[in-house]
Amino acid sequence: MRRVFGAKKNQDPPPSIQDATEKINKRGETVDEKIKRLDVELTRYKEQIKKTRPGPAQEAVKARAMRVLKQKRMYEGQRDMLYNQTFNLDQVAFAAEGIKDAQQTMSAMKSANKELKGMMKTVKIQDIDNMQDEMMDLMDVSTEIQETLGRSYNIPDDIDEEDLMGELDALEADMGTETESDTMPSYLQPDKESDLDAEINLPAVPPNRQNAEDELGLPAVPSRIV
Repeated sequence: MRRVFGAKKNQDPPPSIQDATEKINKRGETVDEKIKRLDVELTRYKEQIKKTRPGPAQEAVKARAMRVLKQKRMYEGQRDMLYNQTFNLDQVAFAAEGIKDAQQTMSAMKSANKELKGMMKTVKIQDIDNMQDEMMDLMDVSTEIQETLGRSYNIPDDIDEEDLMGELDALEADMGTETESDTMPSYLQPDKESDLDAEINLPAVPPNRQNAEDELGLPAVPSRIV
């Protein structure tokens, strides 16, 4: 059968967008190089036209320059066409990448949705409400225990608060009186000065000893008073 009809040839895979873009860009670079060479040639012809006098020689140079200019315009048209093709391929590639991103996003969302559904099966609102109620009950019991442990002992229950406030006011009055009396030491208070002088009763310095000096001009040391 293969000898009669021949074997089926394996077809090459179609070029990708990236391959087509690279191929067109290489062609565009080639066209750009040709346009640059033509620009150099046109510049040379322009200089020759300026230096040549009007006549057959100048007309010949102008004819060559016109031919080069036509080639440049043709290559510029090809370059614009290649740029348009590259732009279209870029737009298609951008759209394809957007679709791929959308597919990945959908796959991720489906996976997350499935996982969430599985998690929601294990979590029930009623269980959460019951747990919250139990926590509130436990907190109430804990508060009651703390209040019980913090209860004071040996304090009568029949104490009148007004009596306590009266004793507190009296205590503050006594503290104020003690503070006023303690502002000045007892030995510096006016009614104690006479007693202090009587207790000390130091003898007066003799008149002949006041401002006395020795032979060196220094204050003389008073002799012991008997």
